[in-house]
Amino acid sequence: MDKREQRERIKEKALDIGFLACGISKADYLAEEQARLEKWLAEGMQGEMEYMSRNREKRLDPRLLHEGTKSVISVLLNYYPKETQKDPEAPVLSKYAYGTDYHFVLKDKLKDLLRFIQDEIAPCNARAFVDSAPVLDKAWAVRAGLGWIGKNTNLISVEHGSFFFIGELLIDLELEPDERIVSNHCGNCTRCIDACPTQAIIKPYVVDARRCISYQTIEQRGEIDEALSGKFDDRVFGCDICQDVCPWNLKSEPHDEEAFDPHPKLMGLSRNEWTNMDESLFAELFRKSAVKRTKYSGLMRNLKFIQSEKQSE
Repeated sequence: MDKREQRERIKEKALDIGFLACGISKADYLAEEQARLEKWLAEGMQGEMEYMSRNREKRLDPRLLHEGTKSVISVLLNYYPKETQKDPEAPVLSKYAYGTDYHFVLKDKLKDLLRFIQDEIAPCNARAFVDSAPVLDKAWAVRAGLGWIGKNTNLISVEHGSFFFIGELLIDLELEPDERIVSNHCGNCTRCIDACPTQAIIKPYVVDARRCISYQTIEQRGEIDEALSGKFDDRVFGCDICQDVCPWNLKSEPHDEEAFDPHPKLMGLSRNEWTNMDESLFAELFRKSAVKRTKYSGLMRNLKFIQSEKQSE
């Protein structure tokens, strides 16, 4: 089996496992990303995400993160939901957090893909990564021909939009890299920039995390920035606004991953039920969810903040 056939069999298997797309790139130093990352960090736009400042060399060179790495296999996993919240007055939960925490789902599928490679392609060593280590997921997905980085800094796929998770295998096989390069299709569109209620997209392709609703409701450990009061548009955990308005997401189709289906009670929660949620209901609804990351106390902080916004209107 030659390298090109190896690559195609791996990509075929990835689709069989349930991934939306798969691409392969040569493991190398991300020289183009270095200057952008350094500038972003120097301007403090990472906020309290101190981990973004650590392991910079590993973040830019996967060969330092997993010894022997020669190729990066990037995958996309759809999470666009079949339904959204029913009460238009209810606090809005980001779509990615409806079901089981994606870290577990995606990593399990990556391990399935690795077992296939080891059994059917060649003996190898690899590590699976899902948004929890110093890997520039979007940069590798671009190199693998899976899309381009939009003005909202999300990876956008011509075929699928942007409602997907990204993961990768750092593998010590020298695989044939994909030759596809997806050009930037944002054009003159500024819908994501115009729609962001906190003006977190300070200019095309640059997001100040400190102003981002997702950062404030998930990453921020202290109190939410009062300067952003009245601008959360009822978002209680995460935010999809810049994706919801993106024309490329007209191509989004509902996922078929059972693990991402929401708890039966979640979509029907009224505003009042959200506001009066106790710890037992929180534990029931979000037992396996990414919402657990903010804990009950964090969700209550977020609810209090958007409730005060409503009262001041």
